[in-house]
Amino acid sequence: MSDIVVVYHSGYGHTRKVAEHLARGANAELLAIDDNGDLPESAWDTLAKARTIVFGAPTYMGNASWQFKKFADASSKVWFTRGWQNKLFAGFTNSASPAGDKGVTLAWLQTLAAQHGGLWISLGMAPSNTKAAKNTDLNALGGSTGLLVQSPSDASVDEIPQGGLDTATAFGTRIAEITKQFA
Repeated sequence: MSDIVVVYHSGYGHTRKVAEHLARGANAELLAIDDNGDLPESAWDTLAKARTIVFGAPTYMGNASWQFKKFADASSKVWFTRGWQNKLFAGFTNSASPAGDKGVTLAWLQTLAAQHGGLWISLGMAPSNTKAAKNTDLNALGGSTGLLVQSPSDASVDEIPQGGLDTATAFGTRIAEITKQFA
């Protein structure tokens, strides 16, 4: 079992691909929330044993998918016993637009972590925001709180801009380094 677990929902496969890249950088275990908003029962034990939990959700209509929200609501049983108190947390989201209200989703994920008594890991990298910047650059969308990725609405999973996927891998590496510091 890894010290880092990425728990995510993916509606069309794009968030799954981002989660895979982040997990690769963090050497993390992946837990997928299914289309009904559920996790296997054993997944709750995996989350309990993790040192760091990374939340991942697509941004739909200005916030996380309902499937991820169902998982968050189910985590109230853990909240009641303070089961995730003092764990490290991080988060990511993607949507079709460059902004697409992704900041609202990240703020909500960060609040969820805080409700559990957790410590939040930020993206930790400067934005790529010059005239010469391209969507192949790291942090091309300028995230700070967490990872932002754009998956254009007409793009297949294989057409997610490489900069977003590379940023996911780099963020995973940062999460692993911070997790190790707090071990």
